[in-house]
Amino acid sequence: MKKLQHSDLYTLEAYDKKRSAMRSQIMQHKKARVVHLGKHISLYFEDRQTILYQIQEMLRAEKIYTEDGIAEELDTYNPLIPDGSNWKATMMIEYKDPKERAVWLQKLIGVERQLYLQINDLEKVYPIANEDLTRETADKTSAVHFLRFELSDAMIAAVKEGAGINFCVAHPNYTAAVDIGADTTASLANDLA
Repeated sequence: MKKLQHSDLYTLEAYDKKRSAMRSQIMQHKKARVVHLGKHISLYFEDRQTILYQIQEMLRAEKIYTEDGIAEELDTYNPLIPDGSNWKATMMIEYKDPKERAVWLQKLIGVERQLYLQINDLEKVYPIANEDLTRETADKTSAVHFLRFELSDAMIAAVKEGAGINFCVAHPNYTAAVDIGADTTASLANDLA
């Protein structure tokens, strides 16, 4: 997928006029790009559209309009756009109650390394996690992890043919598995060259 450039972005004024329609469109787009693994772990798959929206929202919220400021946001978010041979996702550990979340973040250290996907009966794919920075300590993990799933040519071909895709978490304190639906498979297939 082509990375975003300054010329792809709206000015703050132009974005303000398009924001409501763009938000509605992106929320619909994102529905097919989320995989819930049980009640408390979700994978939100990024693509060029989701990242464009994220950058526009950051520019708006922070009132960033300088060339250097915009370049910094592009540098920060462009790495989250898939490269044609992979999927990139934000993994969220979601507990509404802060006390319960704190307990589970202690229990779920390493969960991002106990997660994998499998396309049909091909080899399991474990993600490359948190390439930007360490997101755990000896005492707890983060509620947010950034994952990259690298796929082989055979896996890409299988996905494009509509293969079954299964996601699984096999952590000692949290297990879940899900076969994703056709809408999600089709949306993720668009990320692949």
